[in-house]
Amino acid sequence: MTAPDRHGMPDEPVVSQPDVVPEMPMVLEANGHWVPTWTAMPQLTEPDNMPPSPFLRDDLVLANATLRQTVRVSVGGWRMRVRVSNAFGGAALPITKVTVAAPAGGRAGVSAVQPGTVRPVTFHGRPSLTIPAGAQAVSDPLDVEPAPGSNLTVTVHLAHGQRSAGITSHPGSRTTSYLLPGDHADAEDLPGATAVDHWYFLSGVEVWADPSVAAVAVVGDSLSDGRGSTTNGNDRWPDRLLDRLRSRHGMDGVAVINQAAGGNRVLNDGLGPNVLARLDRDVLAHSGVAWLVLFEGVNDIGTAEATPAAQKQVADDLVFAYDQIITRAHARGIRVYGATLTPFGGNASYDDAQGCREAARQAVNQWIRAGRRFDAVIDFDRAARDPADPRRLLATYDVGDHLHLNPAGYQALADAVPAHLFRREPLPPGFGFA
Repeated sequence: MTAPDRHGMPDEPVVSQPDVVPEMPMVLEANGHWVPTWTAMPQLTEPDNMPPSPFLRDDLVLANATLRQTVRVSVGGWRMRVRVSNAFGGAALPITKVTVAAPAGGRAGVSAVQPGTVRPVTFHGRPSLTIPAGAQAVSDPLDVEPAPGSNLTVTVHLAHGQRSAGITSHPGSRTTSYLLPGDHADAEDLPGATAVDHWYFLSGVEVWADPSVAAVAVVGDSLSDGRGSTTNGNDRWPDRLLDRLRSRHGMDGVAVINQAAGGNRVLNDGLGPNVLARLDRDVLAHSGVAWLVLFEGVNDIGTAEATPAAQKQVADDLVFAYDQIITRAHARGIRVYGATLTPFGGNASYDDAQGCREAARQAVNQWIRAGRRFDAVIDFDRAARDPADPRRLLATYDVGDHLHLNPAGYQALADAVPAHLFRREPLPPGFGFA
């Protein structure tokens, strides 16, 4: 992480020196736009995922505490800013101080930062702010250029804490964060800190990038959130897709943002709001999103009653919901790619002896493949299933519960995504009409 020279205009117009012109970097920056380079889907924190004692006392959370978190940036830019969310907070969220830094060794999930890299974050010029319940805050631009594919440390100090048992987080971070009493936002390390594998409050990092840079938003459940992946390994399938794109000529300007959450559903609230309810906040409200990959529906099928009538209903409702998502995204000029649902044969909770849920999965996948509504189809079912028993995951990809994948399985999903889908091309005439 580097801090480039500042480029700006004088405070007052220079009328006596007509030969003074803006420097070229300023011209380049004026032609950019904000693009999300990392995101985490905000959700209400369940009791088991709340900060541990002494950081939770009755309805007071993280009082006089420092929270240090690392996230992986997908693309770089000339400036960056962070988003802090109180979307599910039961009270206002008072933030005392925020800093960013490069983590020690460039690694994810570490408590130390590289000496000399700590930078203060401000909001409308202020080091502290209070975010109302249900709202979010976007920081001022920082003169920091995060390197593509690098890890970034964000540290938050809360002097007063949040006076509510309802707080905003992303429990399935697959990345270690650190909690320590007191103000240590500027510290190079946090000795004695409490480690937790969750993200709290932080919901996005954006970069000011060239107009050709754009993001693909992944909307999904635990299969995209990375259950079964390696903690601090950044080896979910969206991470592996980013690695593939960065290695291909002309594709390094594609950000991959993960807006998935374990237990999430398309039709009804589960862990987090349903997709139809969260689509605007998690995808459409972000600038710079050009593509949406929709890989979700298995939890809707798996939690519906295992009868022919109930499963036909959920399959029909999923098709309706997919069509709605496509319609709403197309209205914003976003191409939508449908990913087929992967097998769950043998899973103790979702598989049923009569095969009703499997029939619903097949019906949904048939519509994804042949319905001609998605702008392209990504066949994750074909990539992950056992050819000898297509109702089941390939054994070498199965984390053990016959539903979630291991890192090799997530690599297979990433490899199944055609890279050409993310080339910047003009939208065809009539895009979004039907």
